[in-house]
Amino acid sequence: MPEVSLREYGPAVSVALDAEVGRALAASGILQSATPDPGRGGHWLLRAGSRVGAVRTAGGQVVRIMPKTPVSRLFFLLGFSLDPARAWRDSGEGTVDTGLYDDVVPALAHAVERQIDGALRQGVLQGYREVEETALVVRGRLRETEQIRRHFGRTPPVEIAHDAYTADTAENRILRAATERLLRLPGVPGPVRRRLAHQRVRLADALPLIRGQALPRWQPSRLNSRYQPALRLAEAVLRGTSPEHRPAGADPLAVDGFLLDMNKLFEDFVTVGLREALREHGLTARLQDPHHLDVAGRVGMRPDLVVRTGDGRIPLAVVDAKYKVEKADGLLNADLYQALAYATVLGLREAHLVYAAGRQPLRYHEVRAAAVRLYQHSLDLSREPEQLLTAFREIAAQLASGRREVT
Repeated sequence: MPEVSLREYGPAVSVALDAEVGRALAASGILQSATPDPGRGGHWLLRAGSRVGAVRTAGGQVVRIMPKTPVSRLFFLLGFSLDPARAWRDSGEGTVDTGLYDDVVPALAHAVERQIDGALRQGVLQGYREVEETALVVRGRLRETEQIRRHFGRTPPVEIAHDAYTADTAENRILRAATERLLRLPGVPGPVRRRLAHQRVRLADALPLIRGQALPRWQPSRLNSRYQPALRLAEAVLRGTSPEHRPAGADPLAVDGFLLDMNKLFEDFVTVGLREALREHGLTARLQDPHHLDVAGRVGMRPDLVVRTGDGRIPLAVVDAKYKVEKADGLLNADLYQALAYATVLGLREAHLVYAAGRQPLRYHEVRAAAVRLYQHSLDLSREPEQLLTAFREIAAQLASGRREVT
């Protein structure tokens, strides 16, 4: 069955699809739109939105969505958002190696396999884990309640709990689950697939995760520091998988794959980048800070980032990230109204909008009958990583200037 290739926010493509598969795609939210083609029977018009990657429907149809941003740059955004402390730059520790692949899934599979291989280079991490079991001899602690309930008046066997030194840790479970998930994705190249299979063998002592359950928790420590880049990327794989989607009035239809939402990725990149840059000015930043527009508290609002003083008490500025391009006149009225609402509720003199692209690096608007200035910043994702981080420092310096006005 031929693949369907779409472009992020590109034109609609007419594709021959079963009605059931078309309805599943329409209900899934994967695409911006999926509607029957009125001019061609048995065809659907598919148009991609902000999600990029690849999915395979239960009918075997593979839908591949190519990003506008180069894949290497996309993975810089992802890596920096996951772990800014390691920088994730082209020559630093924690580099996301995407090989020579220019498609999301092959690059992702290659990057994760390389990270896992680096994590396991010194051997599989082991740790202590509490084990509860039925045994013939007593070791560790006797589980008295279970002993009475299951074996009252009989020994052996005995119900015990003890600490075992094992490779079945949360860290290894996550890496194994990500490896197995990638092996099921469409479009993973043969050489990468073989290396992933090898990593799965190395992690065989870790129990598999049950799909649908929450990921096991792990805590960063000195002992698992070599695992941390691989773990953060592996968690991104497991959280970016597509769940089963049930169209109205139809049987459940599995849609399997990996997708990155560029809206969310850009928002994370901007807020994390500004949060790190603001620390140089002694300021704090709250991400997704909840507030209400009305006194009764019925109209909620959640700005992407609120800049506050170092003690976190006084708000200084508010920032919202927008993965879109400015209009020809530079105005996006709904965005400006939203920014004004944020500034009004927080009692601020300024609000900032950061766009993924624009015709001017910076413009601002004075609001009538209100002492509020609305700034529009443009962040060109085609620029080099160091240039992007420099842009964050420049925006952060402007945000910090609000502190001087308040004090």
